[in-house]
Amino acid sequence: MRSKPAFRASSATSAYLLLTVTALLWAGNAVTSRWAPGHVSPQVITTLRWAFACAVLMPFAARRLAAAWPQLRPYWLRILLMGGLGYTGFNCLFYAAGVHTGAINLALFQGAIPVLVIVLNRLAYRVPVTAGQMLGVGLTLIGAGLAATHGDWSVLANLAFNRGDVLVFGACLLYAGYTIFLPTRPKVPALAFFAAMALAALVTSLPPLAVEWATGHAVWPNREGWLMVAFVGLGPSLLAQLFFMRGVELIGPNRAGLFVNLVPIFGAFLAVLLVGEPFGTTEAAALTLVLCGIACAERLKPARAAEATPEAAYSQTRTRRT
Repeated sequence: MRSKPAFRASSATSAYLLLTVTALLWAGNAVTSRWAPGHVSPQVITTLRWAFACAVLMPFAARRLAAAWPQLRPYWLRILLMGGLGYTGFNCLFYAAGVHTGAINLALFQGAIPVLVIVLNRLAYRVPVTAGQMLGVGLTLIGAGLAATHGDWSVLANLAFNRGDVLVFGACLLYAGYTIFLPTRPKVPALAFFAAMALAALVTSLPPLAVEWATGHAVWPNREGWLMVAFVGLGPSLLAQLFFMRGVELIGPNRAGLFVNLVPIFGAFLAVLLVGEPFGTTEAAALTLVLCGIACAERLKPARAAEATPEAAYSQTRTRRT
């Protein structure tokens, strides 16, 4: 029989791998948000990405969703809110922000997600924040900023904040809220739960699409737009969300949230691969800082915290409140 410490180590390793791939896919989504204008409009790509994800997912998940529906039905409002805000709301705001603000601002504001997760977790569930987590957040934020500015910190003094920045911050707040609710999800197979969430995202994406169409701002995909829809539907929408859900389940939202700061690092890698930008010491230093920040949060956590599961923390909170 495998010992508990060995099992925990294996679970953590799996979570690290899943969350790293998630960050890579989200970096691709960030690049897509900058390329999409002119090829497909924000609400159109949001609806089509979830339609694509549902079309791929349902042949595998429909039976599990039907079997789990009696357990999911009491939580239908929570599922609708989580799918509508965490999936549809986040992407609507994020793609709309890409029209008005630059890639640096998008990357920097995404770095706020780990901080927002920790703050919301503390406010909602009284989950303690360790010194290691705070050090990890600080290091990952510095690394994300270094990647976003390419080492030229004077860029920050010249940033002009606009409504796009307000939109992307709102998107990050919505996703942080979704993240802290993940450990409280109904105890059903992950695939069934995600299928319900994907359907909720698709349904809640229709009203914003109708508004965009009615106001004459809808742009239906051209050839490049359809390629973008296929990528974000299969990668960031389907695989990344399943991987992130499992990662949060394994190590909790506070620790999983730190991996978001790998997004601008991978964004720099993608810029190297796709447009030939150089990868130098600045990008290497940024990656090192982010990885060191994640390592600090993992290694400097108290021994008792290492043994606790995320579900236990929320269970204790509910017990105190009742």
